[in-house]
Amino acid sequence: MEYIFISLVVLGFVVFAANGISKAKRQPPPFVTPPPRPQPKPKKPTPSPAKPSQLQKPTKIEDDEVKHAPPPDIPASRELNGRAYVIDGDTIVVSKIKVRLAGIDAPELDQPWGQKSKWEMVRICKGNVLRVELTGETSYDRLVGTAYLADGTDIGAEIIKAGLALDGGHFSKGKYRHLELPDMRAKLKRYGNWR
Repeated sequence: MEYIFISLVVLGFVVFAANGISKAKRQPPPFVTPPPRPQPKPKKPTPSPAKPSQLQKPTKIEDDEVKHAPPPDIPASRELNGRAYVIDGDTIVVSKIKVRLAGIDAPELDQPWGQKSKWEMVRICKGNVLRVELTGETSYDRLVGTAYLADGTDIGAEIIKAGLALDGGHFSKGKYRHLELPDMRAKLKRYGNWR
């Protein structure tokens, strides 16, 4: 019985050793490059409805000048009605038309007070339907007009009273100058290219 046990152990050892040696002599199979996968065709972008922020974006031309899209046609009634989407402190979109508020000058978004000016304008316009009386003038890709809340409040006057915009000087002929806070012009003039 002992001989059988020892012979089985020796036989197992021999088989194990032979199997290990043959594995050591084996080499891995050569690397085979898989066939290329077919590339998916690029999808064509589907046009989506224009958002107010996407309306008539300026385009760059080679001499680093910004060329703006032409302004939209002025409606025969010279009036727009609707809710406002605020671009910055002196520009809104009403009925998908950009409107530059006549006679006021607010800081640009990248200038100090620019973001505060925009959010004050959002607060003034929020939830209200505006009536915009167009002057017939244009400014770059925008029509120029004066906007009023339903109760007749001039939103340009409101942002000047809040201290976040200035009277437009030459363009307003001083219409809003009396609404400016005493130190507002000095405060805003220190920053950016102000009048």
